Amino acid sequence: MARIGWLRAAVLGANDGIVSTASLIVGVAAAHAAKGEVLLAGAAGLVAGAMSMAAGEYVSVSSQSDTEKADLARETAELAANPVAETQELTNIYISRGVTPALAKQVAVQLMAKDAIGVHAREELGISEVTTARPIQAALTSAGTFSVGAFLPLAVVIFAPVSWALVGTACAALLSLAFLGAVGARAGGAGVLRAVVRVTFWGAIAMAVTAGIGRLFGAVV
Repeated sequence: MARIGWLRAAVLGANDGIVSTASLIVGVAAAHAAKGEVLLAGAAGLVAGAMSMAAGEYVSVSSQSDTEKADLARETAELAANPVAETQELTNIYISRGVTPALAKQVAVQLMAKDAIGVHAREELGISEVTTARPIQAALTSAGTFSVGAFLPLAVVIFAPVSWALVGTACAALLSLAFLGAVGARAGGAGVLRAVVRVTFWGAIAMAVTAGIGRLFGAVV
């Protein structure tokens, strides 16, 4: 949970970078485009995607941060206006979790005496230092990992012959997605196999669809 602030953005950014850029390259390559055109499309996808991920993460996480701040402001006002009711509210929370009423009251009083807004943020609102929204961190992490992920399929086009662009990119993307799924699962303490299968399956679907579209429009052109 201590990693959740950056881990989610990192996994999302890298996964999106690999899938979207690889799918774009595969689609353009399937249309029998020249190597320069495939490179241009991939590079444009990398830059545009990184900027989009940064902006999207910043806006969405900022909205979460604004909501958290509004909840904390309202809770602070309620604590100032009616501390007795807020103490009882915290007591009821502990009672609902199995603590005896007398002990729950004692715990609530002691915790509120030390940090009233902090304990209400954790127990009532579910906001803690670990899970609080950090827009800048999310934006930079997502943009950075998107760029790294997007460069992997782009590197195949740079260093491989154009005839290998489609198959090579697809294989490199699937291997990268499998590695990413395993690393993300390990970092988050989840099952590795399930994460690997999930991310490679949807990556393969995305590339298959764009390859089909590229092949179709390439034949038409």
